Amino acid sequence: MGPTSSQGVHVTSQDLVGQRIKTIRRQRGLSQAQLAHPELSDSYVSLIESGKRTPTPAVLELLAQKLDCSLTYLVNGVTAEQMEELDLGLRFARMALENGEFIEARRRYSELMEDKSILGLATLRQDAEFGYARSLEACGQLDEAIRVLSSLLDTDKESQSPSRRVAIAIALCRCYRESGDFQNGVHVGERLLGETARPNWNDDLIELGATLLSVYIERGDLLRARQFATELLSAAESLGTPRSIVAACWEAAMAAEQVGFGEEAMSLIERALAIQSETGGPRNLARLRGAYAKLLLQVRPAEAEAARDLHLRSMRGLKESSAGLGDITLGSIFLARAELALGNLDAALEYAQQALGLVGESNHTLHSEVHLVLGQIYYMQRRDADCSSELSVAGESLKHLSATRKVAESWQQTADTMAQLGDHDASVEAYQRALSCVGL
Repeated sequence: MGPTSSQGVHVTSQDLVGQRIKTIRRQRGLSQAQLAHPELSDSYVSLIESGKRTPTPAVLELLAQKLDCSLTYLVNGVTAEQMEELDLGLRFARMALENGEFIEARRRYSELMEDKSILGLATLRQDAEFGYARSLEACGQLDEAIRVLSSLLDTDKESQSPSRRVAIAIALCRCYRESGDFQNGVHVGERLLGETARPNWNDDLIELGATLLSVYIERGDLLRARQFATELLSAAESLGTPRSIVAACWEAAMAAEQVGFGEEAMSLIERALAIQSETGGPRNLARLRGAYAKLLLQVRPAEAEAARDLHLRSMRGLKESSAGLGDITLGSIFLARAELALGNLDAALEYAQQALGLVGESNHTLHSEVHLVLGQIYYMQRRDADCSSELSVAGESLKHLSATRKVAESWQQTADTMAQLGDHDASVEAYQRALSCVGL
């Protein structure tokens, strides 16, 4: 388990300032009365040291002079040199994360969180903890990322800016979605949106809404997804910013495709892609190209070759922009499916095996998906024993997932392939699990 500063008794910055004044006073051999005289009363100094009074900036400056210490140390508990070192450490950690050096970023953020000098610096500590959680997510350690993000969201409300709080919620909602815990993903998204005045949408809240919409879709709550997509699109249009329109159109397209409005979905995602191409960063552009390729294959299967080529371009962009492990794994799985649809079985197998080498067994969603596509490839190659083995592994992972429409579809695909293999008992069991997932 990684480091955390949120365990134990919560100490406010006011308490810490008082404790530092008391400690330095005693080190200097001064009584409260001696420190106070002549400008302050000893009772006022006592209240400051106990955390019951917040000294003004002028009083803090006076006390720093009397105690012969820097104001920076009195306020933050660190020297100016230590502050500079912490800032430098955060910059290096952030750079490692942005450059795709996720293990190095995780190590650097972890070291910063263990540095005692950062404890009294709320903003820098939150930067370190949030960066640590993002690096954990990029490394595929979703459970630990969820633990750190949940702690941040629940314990630091007072010291967080609204944008920081929404950013934490977006990351937490996304981690819950990727881990298959859709109930908690929905809870986080709806709770944070409920904390704000809903008509006052901004880019951050639209992005949170889009992430929540993606969880509705993954959970199979398609009626709610369509309703919320309409609300989100309207809010983005009113706001009129590129970031909000891209986020809303992107996820609204996914919702439209799920309920059978394929061409509407294509129109929405093409609009998002056009805006992102002009105004957005390369990493999100690569992700959006990948989403467009996926929709293209689903809505217009005759254009499988174009979908594959577009996704190859997306994968190049993801690797150049140092995207996380999840994005690369999903991209490899999609390419395996595209090559399978084109009848290129050797290429499909190569991509599926690449994905298998990236995915961890703890991510049951991706684990089941990659073994299912391997089973389908082996079936087409007439490797029946290998096919049966892969489908069995996929089934074990599916058993760990919540009952959703997507999981039902995976069980149905498993059942169909088992039936083609002639394993009727396994096929019937998989069909029953598919029906159970949709409440039948």
